[in-house]
Amino acid sequence: MILDLAIVAIVTYACGSWIHGASVAVLLLIWKGIPNSEGPPVLKLAMTTQWMQVAIGPFYTFLTGEVMAIEEIPAYGTTMVMGLGSVAALTIGLIIGLRAMQQRKAYPELTPEEMVSFSTLLVIYGVALALTGVLQELAGVFEPLRQAVVALSLGRLAVVSLVLRRLMRPTFRWDLVIALLTVEVALGFTGYFSGFKEPLLLATLALLEVFDRKRSDHVVAVGVLGVTLLFAAVMWIGVRAEYREDFADAGFAASRGARLTRMQALFTDWYAQAGSTARDSIFAFVDRTSAVYYPALAVNRVPSVLPHTDGSMLATTMLHIVTPRLLFPDKPPLISESELVRKYSGVWVAGDESDTSIAFGYAAEMYLDFGIPMMFLPILLYGAFMGGAYEWFLRTIAHRELAVSVTMALFWITLYLYEKAFAKLLGDSLTIMVYVGGLAYLVDRWLLIRAREVDEQEREYEAQEAQRSLVPAHPHRPDGGRKA
Repeated sequence: MILDLAIVAIVTYACGSWIHGASVAVLLLIWKGIPNSEGPPVLKLAMTTQWMQVAIGPFYTFLTGEVMAIEEIPAYGTTMVMGLGSVAALTIGLIIGLRAMQQRKAYPELTPEEMVSFSTLLVIYGVALALTGVLQELAGVFEPLRQAVVALSLGRLAVVSLVLRRLMRPTFRWDLVIALLTVEVALGFTGYFSGFKEPLLLATLALLEVFDRKRSDHVVAVGVLGVTLLFAAVMWIGVRAEYREDFADAGFAASRGARLTRMQALFTDWYAQAGSTARDSIFAFVDRTSAVYYPALAVNRVPSVLPHTDGSMLATTMLHIVTPRLLFPDKPPLISESELVRKYSGVWVAGDESDTSIAFGYAAEMYLDFGIPMMFLPILLYGAFMGGAYEWFLRTIAHRELAVSVTMALFWITLYLYEKAFAKLLGDSLTIMVYVGGLAYLVDRWLLIRAREVDEQEREYEAQEAQRSLVPAHPHRPDGGRKA
């Protein structure tokens, strides 16, 4: 504790700002406060990603001297309190939920490591890969089923996690890991959003689970994954505007091959100019990663220009979640995230008319509802729920690789984005838990039933063999006269 305080004090003095010291304090809370569980440190890495979306701007300014636009907004300091406080509240909630469930529920006694053979796992991955496009098309046709279909399509990432973990234990299969990531990253680059990040980050998590700093291949692999992710993210920021413009063509949007070819051409052009525009590309990456600019504009106007909403946004979100569209097909959609930004930030941002949205994020929405400090209470409660759910899945699913892989993918997807709206944060969490987590639970129960049936058959066979050995031989028959 004394060492942590010393680190915070040194950073504050060296950087000349309390913001840097407070940022380091929250980072220490994440990595020292969240208790270890079975599997990789997915919750710690997810919360670190959220932390980075809040704190990257101040540290970039300190290191380069370039001033970010947010630092010129009068409400900059309050916005950083809001952002860092929200990440800290969510982290504390996770700690509470994790510790509560760890004290109440033990890990399963039956813990088989491999639930299926590797060849069967590859077949499952192939089927999941083939179904992804079909499910996405169904999501666009059957609107009442959109959430369920999207959640099940995200279940492919749980299968990817399974395959990656199998390839990294007990030996590191470099060749197959590279082949799998090549396929997944290529598919990620053909989407409208940056889907290439998830497989790289899941690979990092799978590697961190078995990481041994004494092994050079582990150290090299972590470095390669980190550099690849950073390079791909900077490149994506440089080409995404041109790439997304082509989605206006229905033929282009419907052809994965055309999208991949276009991305290759854009990458070639970007790479040819990367040397002369590297600084601009890095600044654009930092500016995009930082998720506090529009919230700062809103904090600057609320409550001085517009009043707090006194919980109405949270109430609307909760009502929306407890009335699923499958049962209430006529329920009105939530207000567009871009509309909220336009209203409370006072700037005209891209919206539904251009097939995009600019989100405030859950922290800004809670600030609009309650202000500081009451905004942190619902965030803490959500964190406690997620922490408890994380340990519940780990301690309920008996097959360990299934339990770890599902929680790794599920909780990474739901928790790593700071700028996700609270409705999506809570709604996506519940939807993915019900469909992906529920499917994993049913698969686990089915495998356990099958295992018990096999055990019973083996015991019955052994009993029959033992009974045969006790029957006396018949002296006048060549087979001994034993009963079949």
